[in-house]
Amino acid sequence: MKNNADSKFLLVSPRMPETYWSYKHVLRFIGKRALMPPLGLVTVAALLPKNISVRIVDMNVGPLRDADIAAADLVMISAMIVQKESMEDVIRRCRRLGVPVAAGGPYPSSCSDEIEGVDHFVLDEGEVTLPRFLADWQTGTLQAMYRSPEKPDLRTCPVPRFDLLDMSLYDTVPIQFSRGCPFDCEFCDIVHLFGRKPRTKPPERFLAEMDAAYATGFTGSMFIVDDNFIGNKRCVKELLRHIARWQDDHGFPFTLCTEASIDLAHDDDLLQLMVKAGFSMVFVGIESPVAESLSSAGKHQNLREDVRIGIRKIQRAGIEVTGGFIIGFDSDPPDIFDRQIEFIDDLAIPTAMIGLLMALPNTRLFDRLSREGRMLSTSTGNNTSGAALNFVPKLPAETLIAGYRRVLQTVYEPRRYFARCLKLLSIYPPRQHRTAHTMRRPIRVREVTALLRSLAYQAFSRYGLSYLSYIIRGAAKRPDLVVRVVTMAVQAHHYMVVTREAFPPDGARARRRGARGNVRDWNERRAADTLPEMLEPSINRPG
Repeated sequence: MKNNADSKFLLVSPRMPETYWSYKHVLRFIGKRALMPPLGLVTVAALLPKNISVRIVDMNVGPLRDADIAAADLVMISAMIVQKESMEDVIRRCRRLGVPVAAGGPYPSSCSDEIEGVDHFVLDEGEVTLPRFLADWQTGTLQAMYRSPEKPDLRTCPVPRFDLLDMSLYDTVPIQFSRGCPFDCEFCDIVHLFGRKPRTKPPERFLAEMDAAYATGFTGSMFIVDDNFIGNKRCVKELLRHIARWQDDHGFPFTLCTEASIDLAHDDDLLQLMVKAGFSMVFVGIESPVAESLSSAGKHQNLREDVRIGIRKIQRAGIEVTGGFIIGFDSDPPDIFDRQIEFIDDLAIPTAMIGLLMALPNTRLFDRLSREGRMLSTSTGNNTSGAALNFVPKLPAETLIAGYRRVLQTVYEPRRYFARCLKLLSIYPPRQHRTAHTMRRPIRVREVTALLRSLAYQAFSRYGLSYLSYIIRGAAKRPDLVVRVVTMAVQAHHYMVVTREAFPPDGARARRRGARGNVRDWNERRAADTLPEMLEPSINRPG
């Protein structure tokens, strides 16, 4: 191992499996290879001293070759649990080639005890633990574990090294403003990972990151990856005013999107500032139409008023709402499946990320179900297209699996999906009420390319008639939003393909047998008093 000035670090992002979040089938229409670059790794790269040579291999845009590994003095891997299988393969290859491995990120930070083959764990927040690792690297006194509960001041974060990547291969550039969330929902691990008090970056630091992304020549979608962007509303409002000026000065090169709580709809000033800054989409955790389920899960912010009112307010401001929905709460009634379908249709949410409830480690849900002896297995990290339960639910498991499958197949039935799109287009504000940035932004070449490829393929697909009807009616209804019309059409293809592949007609019985087998397994283990062996931790972060 070399611990000198010519050290070479290889940073690897493992492959992401195909899910609703991967947008694999959308990327083909626009000529991109992956949705977003690995923000964690480009931030780690910025933390490394100049005397260390660094390369990044994102396995989602290109292969990891043995020669890449062999040329490195150290391979550093960052992963979420959904990347678990690919990460394990990378570790095996490194062991075979005799190159040491360091691992960090959400999955290792929560499940280091179940990961084999890693020489050094650099866990929790890298601004704290990575400098300690690097100091020991230089002196040759490395330890197996580096971790700390300290929550760093985000003003110390470096500007990500976007320049180390070919940004033309990505559809969206990720950027971060804050960490932490003021809410502690029972099923969510964010509070454990990042704390309940949101920490933010100063506006000038955030703008420096926008400058770094812009300097690569990238334009288009920019995703602010905060788990709750509006966790600190005072700081967010100050930031938004700066973003709006930056966007105006640069001709609005970025279309912004993020994640936020429904509280966004309760603050008119905040909502309008987001519109002025160039936001076109926000992901909101809506979860359920059942008040009892929301209350028991600690989702109290969704109970302050009818969530339909808040969602419609955001949509009428010109921002699309992408909704997160969960099935499997203890309080869910037997008719939850029909209620979710009707709820999603009523809300006019084209992109509905519907998942089975997962019990993640380091959550209040995991702790409660463990106490109740209801845990089955570790999480796969994919709760939107893998129909599996890792705990014993209140409703029969077979009922949940079959009902969940039916919800997805119904929601992404072509005519139903396109009907939601048309409804949303009618809700958006009229042209004369839209903001200056939406009026002045030119149509990009890739958007024209996407339209041509969409027409060439989708018009002749199995849902071609529904697609053509939507395109014609959408363009006639909102000619000023033709880019949005086409975008939703292209996204439709991905959702429909993923749904069909996740739940093929011939696989229904096998999946039901698997669900019954899980519960039967649990009963047998409980009888043998071996349940504690099954309580292995896992982690799922949004992908």
